Amino acid sequence: MTLEPFGARLRRAMDERGPLCVGIDPHASLLTEWGLNDNVAGLERFSRTVVEALADRVAVLKPQSAFFERFGSRGVAVLEKSVAEAREAGALVVMDAKRGDIGSTMAAYAESFLHKDAPLFSDALTVSPYLGYGSLGPAVELARETGTGLFVLALTSNPEGGEVQHAVRADGRNVGATMLAHLAAENAGEGPLGSFGAVVGATLGDLSSYDLGISGPLLAPGIGAQGATPADLPGVFGAAVRNVVPNVSRGVLRHGPDSVALRDAADRFADEIRVAVAAA
Repeated sequence: MTLEPFGARLRRAMDERGPLCVGIDPHASLLTEWGLNDNVAGLERFSRTVVEALADRVAVLKPQSAFFERFGSRGVAVLEKSVAEAREAGALVVMDAKRGDIGSTMAAYAESFLHKDAPLFSDALTVSPYLGYGSLGPAVELARETGTGLFVLALTSNPEGGEVQHAVRADGRNVGATMLAHLAAENAGEGPLGSFGAVVGATLGDLSSYDLGISGPLLAPGIGAQGATPADLPGVFGAAVRNVVPNVSRGVLRHGPDSVALRDAADRFADEIRVAVAAA
């Protein structure tokens, strides 16, 4: 059965639970900080704790696939269970896998995460368009069929991204702006929020030279440990701030493994983001 479009489900979740996405990033140093071993047992304990603490209260959870994949099939099995349990508890799951390829290979990546019968079925997937935006066609098509969504890398916060995303095309528009324009076209006529979003770093400062009005969500990493704060969001995103999905990972996760402390940290970020958005 096809789900209600991702954009509509995301808009409702953010309105009801607050516009916050918490990353599930079980890298080795964080497992150590939690007093866990850097093995599958530690991975499972970490992920289970985050899901149990947060999946019934935050709008979005975003597992980083690589930190599970590094443990092989047993790590992927933990990821499968985490995704299913998070969705059962009411959180939307954005799989942070940043897949990107062409043709049947791109279709297979999309089926891995966006097909309703896939063990890793998620509400949305991060994808890379840098084999050309058109290479994402199979993922776009499957997302429309299944009511899921995509977050396309557009203006990322890592310094290296600029050499590609700020490159100027023959038409005078840079590559990042071109990706935003493609997404605006995908979301045309959709409401209350389109299902095709962009990844735009919260640490990038004034983005007024870009048209962020893509009628879709803007996944914004960089809040917390990377230096951006909820109060920065209106200055970065301007009129599009209500469609921003701020992502916090270490800023929440460092409070584990205490479940109450994890919940309190997530609640504080969600409240601060609400206040910042309301004041914009």
